[in-house]
Amino acid sequence: MAQSTDSTPRPFQARKRAVIKTLGYRLLMVAVTVVVAWVVLGDVRTAIDIGLVANVVKTGTYYAYERLWEHIAWGRLA
Repeated sequence: MAQSTDSTPRPFQARKRAVIKTLGYRLLMVAVTVVVAWVVLGDVRTAIDIGLVANVVKTGTYYAYERLWEHIAWGRLA
């Protein structure tokens, strides 16, 4: 983990940055999921419901996964 001059551990990526990245990616994925569900089902309302529910769950999961990897040093280049 990166260290500040006062020896307080700092995350490699600010939480705000991680949240913005997560939300931007999820908005893109909502659109992709809705389009795919619409093509498969032919019903736009159901496609929107699937897109929203699936992506709300995935947003929290992605954020937690990203934060977990911040604590794993393996494969990180100095």
